[in-house]
This record gives sequence, structure tokens and C-alpha cells, in this order.
Amino acid sequence: MTIRNLEKAFHPTSVAVFGGSQKPGSVGNVVMSNIITGGFEGEIWPVNPKYDAVHGRKCYADAGQLPSAPDLGIIVTPAQTVPGIITALAATGCRAAICLTAGLTGENGLRQQMLDAAYPHLFRIFGPNILGLILPHAMLNASFSHMNANVGGIALLSQSGAMITSIIDWAADKEIGFSALVSLGDMADVDVADCLDMLANDRHTKAILMYLESIPNPRKFITAARAASRLKPVIAIKAGRHEKAAKAAATHTGALAGMDGAVDAALERAGVLRVRYLEELFDAAEITTRFKPLQSDRLAIVTNGGGAGVLAVDQLADTKGLLADLSPDTIEALNQLLPPTWSHTNPVDIIGDAPPERYASAVAAVANDTGVDAILVMNCPTALASASDAAKAVAALSEKGMISGKPVLACWLGEHTARDARAILQKAGIASFSTPGDAVAAHAFIAGWSRAQAALSRVPESRSEDVGGQRARVAAILATASAEKRAILTEPEAKDVLSAYGIPVPQTIIATTFDEAENAAAKLLKTHGRVVVKLYSKTVSHKSDIGGVVLNISTPVEARAAAFGIAKRFARHRNGEKPDGYSVQPMISRKMARECLVGIARDPVFGPVIVFGTGGTAVEVIRDTAMALPPLDDILGRDLVARTRIGKLLEGFRDVPAADMEALTRSLNAVSQLIVDFPEISGLDINPLLADAEGVIALDARIEIDLARSGEPGPNRDLPIRPYPADWVSSFISHNGKRFAMRPIKPVDLNLYPRFFEGVSQEDIRYRFLSPRRHFSEAMIKRLTQIDYEREMAFIALPEGVEEIAGIARIACDPSRINAEFGILVRSDLQHEGIGHALMEHLIAYSRAEGIERLEGHILSENSKMLKFIRELGFTARSSMDEPGITFATLDLTAGTG
Repeated sequence: MTIRNLEKAFHPTSVAVFGGSQKPGSVGNVVMSNIITGGFEGEIWPVNPKYDAVHGRKCYADAGQLPSAPDLGIIVTPAQTVPGIITALAATGCRAAICLTAGLTGENGLRQQMLDAAYPHLFRIFGPNILGLILPHAMLNASFSHMNANVGGIALLSQSGAMITSIIDWAADKEIGFSALVSLGDMADVDVADCLDMLANDRHTKAILMYLESIPNPRKFITAARAASRLKPVIAIKAGRHEKAAKAAATHTGALAGMDGAVDAALERAGVLRVRYLEELFDAAEITTRFKPLQSDRLAIVTNGGGAGVLAVDQLADTKGLLADLSPDTIEALNQLLPPTWSHTNPVDIIGDAPPERYASAVAAVANDTGVDAILVMNCPTALASASDAAKAVAALSEKGMISGKPVLACWLGEHTARDARAILQKAGIASFSTPGDAVAAHAFIAGWSRAQAALSRVPESRSEDVGGQRARVAAILATASAEKRAILTEPEAKDVLSAYGIPVPQTIIATTFDEAENAAAKLLKTHGRVVVKLYSKTVSHKSDIGGVVLNISTPVEARAAAFGIAKRFARHRNGEKPDGYSVQPMISRKMARECLVGIARDPVFGPVIVFGTGGTAVEVIRDTAMALPPLDDILGRDLVARTRIGKLLEGFRDVPAADMEALTRSLNAVSQLIVDFPEISGLDINPLLADAEGVIALDARIEIDLARSGEPGPNRDLPIRPYPADWVSSFISHNGKRFAMRPIKPVDLNLYPRFFEGVSQEDIRYRFLSPRRHFSEAMIKRLTQIDYEREMAFIALPEGVEEIAGIARIACDPSRINAEFGILVRSDLQHEGIGHALMEHLIAYSRAEGIERLEGHILSENSKMLKFIRELGFTARSSMDEPGITFATLDLTAGTG
């Protein structure tokens, strides 16, 4: 349901406290006291039949006696009373409540009774089992926290109430303030995603912090997190990084925690910066709200102490940060400015006696280097120069914490001597740290956040969504296995599936007798030096376990003997049973190839995940793997490879050339597309996938299927990220008889936009965007092409066979997916050919299929052409009361649907 009916909960002017009490030590007493002492200026109505007054305020016996509907209900009564209170509250017109009460579980039925009471009224519930809700800007402390929170710009969402109270206590000493603190508890209704949607556009919130133990609705979460992280830093700590901790978290929240690699992959795709430790949450928030994202993270270090600089470099390496290479021009400039004994490299050691002027000139020179993205300035106290004067010199160069537009971090070592210097730097807006480790960690946060932001706006180099697969061929293979009640494909079947999606596999010949095995080997040995004979069985997947693989066969006679031996060993393991046959294939020997593992695993929370890493027989020992969420593209595929140790080997080393990365990413995309197209595939292993300069080849493959989902059509509903909606690709004939393709937009369509805008008149641009616009930045065009198909859609029309946009129609849904705003733009020279009608009719059909209830749009009242057009499509139009010169158009999509 997302943000529906949550607005008043986050901005209440009246609250009703059910269970408000005078009893010392009771939750009802503490909550009432916190609301009153917190300074809430709205109406406060205690509800409790035991009292006439609570804390000096009139007390009401039940919801029906309240003066009016409260904006927010606060429930601290026994669990069995909660469903009835929800019913009574909803009857007053109230639409949201926070339920601090614990004990409403699935086992006792109270959780479902509570939800059943809320559902008919679209009533929203925070909790149950929460600490409460604290909104410092509204001066509302509706919680049983031991202390109130300072006012500020950080929002905290936490699945643990105890973490909130601990953080409030810790933050008070550091003068950190909050815009909202939301205890999520059991998340029976309102969840993390709902709160992200509310806080994304909250003007008081500069950054959103999350303490997570579980993610119950991954698609909803990722969609909301992506939307929020485009607007402000979103930073998360996810408990349960290790198996035992994950089990503890699952026990605590009553929800599965998910594999940590899958969590990493999900947060990365959502643009969320993940930190490991609680204290890092606020450090990361403080530094990321200061600066815009960096293009890269090359750090230059200026120091008066060589040892401190070396220590900082070590810690930079620990965080996988980049040390900037200073340009020859910068080195020459520093030669003119510094003593001959300076370090002549980065870190720039300006020597222990450095006066303020030397600091200023060195920092300025380094900041002007185009190969530097951020600067760390360090000072070690000496009797030869004043630490405070050095700070003043650096501060004088700073503008909003930056020098030459680049973030500056400062580390003045020591305590007594450095205190005044740090105050000078902080007053100038420069982020100041007491140790090199803290400063480098801050740089890592900036770098991580910058990478997360960049990931939201990168464009693949090729059309990786168009992985060519023969779906009918794969569907037939899966249907055969399903009809035979086999949950595991044979190796030849698995390789046939891979081959259908463009992954190279060795030629395989199936033999059912020893003679056929001998003949197959003879055929293959004409073009290959050696062959392999393997057990072909519909019931045994791990062939090596029973001696079902014989390698390095050089003659047909050896192949016959190998088949005989396999049959003998199979019979011994299966009570005399005969194998289904033998697969004979070339022995692939590529000396420079690296053995990779590619697979699909099923995470209990995030569903299918793509796994890549080091392959071979020791895969469990080496444990070099990384995960990514499908669907993949070329960039995401390369990122997945880069997160593994084997990724470095694939780049080439010594006399071993680099592997063909295009072929490797193509294979990763193919595996990704397989799981999109065939939800019944529950597991896949390619081990090894050989990769070298010649390309890739899958030597062995194993595919598992879920028989209960046999024949289920794609796209896979389990994917936490909605894949490209290929089923909405279509075409139409224009009024003049030309055929146009019509399809959902893709990120690579970024390259088609400039020419499209060249064909649109300034008047049509003004009509579309409601104001003149002569320039469209690359960032804006990226945002128009990189859409989240869960909340947005854009259809483009292209002349058949021509990569050229003729028109675009799009919608952007509100988080509730009830209303969607539409927009349309057709190239000026192609108008009146029916392109706009075709696009809008397709968009309307899509919106109906998605369950959207209403389309709406804002149109300049002078745009008579557009007003006529939308009326022909069934829209109603009325003048906007709030915006003179604007007509508001709406189309009810529920009309006539029954």
C-alpha cells in the first residue's frame, strides 16, 4: 500500500493515546509523559475507561467519545484489545496508528485480526511491537524512549527499538539531530519501503539511515530505496552478516535474513551505501551530506609528517581506495614551491617545519591537478611551526569545505595542540578528523556513496537486454523433464539449454551402447586429440561421485572400455541397473584458460541470484564468489566479475593474455535472461566455464527445475528487480502507411535522445515541459532513460529498421501505484500521423494491466492541440485552481472494468 494515508502520521496535529495512564512505570504513563514534555503543540487525547483525566488532560472512555478523528492513534493496550481499537479508530475517520503493543502474532491470530480490522478503511499501522514514533520537528515523542532526540536532518529507520534508544543517547552527546526516528517492529503493515517513500521528499530530512535485520518485500524495498537514494544519501547497516548472526536476527524479527552476498547485491542495485558498524552510520551520513558524488575517488595526501602519510596510504589500501598519481605539471609546480627534500610523490610530504604559506601553496597546487578528486591534509605537531596557523592557511582556501571544487578532509594529529586547529577547520566547513583511519574511512564513505550514485545512472555499452535465446527450444527441454517428473536435467539437456541462449558448449554425442560410444569417439577423434566419456543418466547428477567420468581418451577402443567401466560402476551403485547411456565429447584443453563458476542460487529473501567466481574441483575450499541480482547488463556483469579474486586473473598476468570479457559478460547476461524467462529453473551450475582470450566454453552444467512451477511463463515474478518488459514490445502502422516499432525504453536509448530533441520545435518543447527549455543535460536524459519499471514506464516509437525516436509517451506512478502522471512528445515533423494516438493507447492499456486507477497530467491551457487530443482519448479536463494557465487532465481507468 506504500504511502497511502501516511501523510498525517508523519505530520500529525492531533494524537489519541489508547492506554494512556497515570500508573507509574507503565508504558501508557511514559508515552503520555514523553508526548507532553516533548512539547507537542497539537491536541493530546488520552483514551482509557479507568480515568477521567490523565496528566491533567481529559480522558475518554473509547474512540467513539473523541472530539474528532485524531491524525494519529497511539496504542499501548493489551494485545487482545488492539483489533477492536483499530475498528473503532477507523470508524472515527482516523487512518493511521502506531501500535507499541507486543504479542500480536500469527500463532494467536491477533495479527491477522488487526489487519482485517484495518484493511476495509485503508488504515495504516506501524508495528506492532515497536518503541514508538519520534518526530523532532513536530515536537512529537510518541515513544517510551528514556530521552528525547535533538532536532536535525537525519532520519533513522530501525527494526530494533533498543537500537533507537541507544542511538538517541549516543547522538545527544555528539549534538547530532534527527528529522524522524521510526521504530518498525514486526512490520505487519507499514514497512521500511513505505517510510523511505515518505522521507525521500521530506524537506527536513537530509539523509536516511537504516538499521535492518530483515527485508520482507525485496522488490518494494529496492524500488523505494532507488527512488530515495536518487534524492539524498541512504545508508544502511544490515545485521546478520555472518551465519550465526543471521540466525539470531531471524529469530529476533521472525523473518528470514537472507544471504549476506545477496544483501550486498540488493543494496548496491538500490544505490544504498552499506556500512558495517553502528558508529559508521553517522560518520557516513555526516560526510555524504556535505559533498556531491565524485566522478572518481583518487585521493591526494598533503602532510608535514612522512610517517602519518604512509599510515594513511596503508589504510587507504585497506579500504580499496585509490591514491592519486600527480601529473608532471603538479610535480614541477611543487618543485618550485617546496624544499628539495620533499617527497616528490603522493603523499606530498612538505617536511616537518612547514609554515602556513607552504601548506597553502602545496594544497592549492595539488587541488588544481585534474587527476585528483579529493584531498586529505594532515598535520603532525612540532615546535617548528604552529598547527593552528597551518589550519588557518588551509581554511582560507576553503569554500564550503572544498578547494577548487574538490572535497577536503583534514587530520590534525594530537589532542591538546590540535583542538584549536580542528575548531578553525570545522568553522571553515572542512571535515576534520583526529586520526588518519577516521579520515580515510570518511573518504571511503564518499567513494562508496559516489559509486552507488554512479551505478544508478550508468549506461550499458551494448543492448545486453537483447540476449538472443531460443525460448521454444528451452521450453521443450524443460517440458520433457517435467513430464518425466525429473527435477534435474541431464548434462546434455543442460548444455542444450545453455547453447540455446548463446553460451558455447562442446559438441556432445549420446551413445546408448558400447559400440555407439566407440563410434562416437572415432568420429570426434578425427578433429580432436582426445575425448571424454561420461555417464548419461536421468537420475544421477553428480557423475564423478560414482566414477562416471573418464578423461584423456585417445582411441575408440579406449572409449569403449571407458563406457564398459562406467556401466560396471553404475551397476554396483544402483543394484545392477543399467545406465541410460554415455555422452562422448571432445577433451577441451586450453592452457591459458581460467576456470570460472557461473550459477543461479535461490536466496530465501531475494529469490534468484547470479553467482560468479573461481570454478574447478576446489570451489568449496577457495570460496571466491560474488553475487548479483538479475536482470544483468554488460556493466553489472563486469562489476560482478570485478568483485572476485579471479576477476584480476581474467585481466591477464605475465604471459597470460586477458580473457575475452565481452564473451564472459555475454554468458552472464544469458544466464540472467534464462532465469527471467523461465521461473521454473531453481538452480544452475556451470563449472567450469573456461575463459581465455579466445572466448568461453561451458565444460559441465547442471540445471534444477521446480516441478511445481513447470510451464510458468516469464518474466519471473520472484525477481526483486523488475526486468525489461519485453512482452510490451509491439508495432503499428501510421496514417501514411509506415510501420513503426513500439517498445519500452532502455538505458542505451540515451544515445537516441539528442537527435530526437533536434526534431522537436521549441514550442512543442515548451508545451511538453510547461516552460521553455533549450538544453537537456546528460544527467536529465539518463534519468529519462534509466527508469524503474516497477514505478515508471516509457514507450518509444521508432520507424521500422531505424534506430531513431519518433515519439515518447511515459507515466510515473506515485508510490501507491494508484495514480500516474503521463507525458507525451512526438517529433514535430511526424505529428498528425497517428504516432501519438498509438503511443497513448498502448500506455493506457499498460496502465490498466498494471492496476493503475487514474492517469493525470498538467497541460498548458493554450495548448489546444493537446487538449483536443486527450479528450479524444477519453480524458476529462478542468482548469487548475492552484496553477493559473494550467489545465488538469484525468482519465479514470476503473470505469467500465466491473
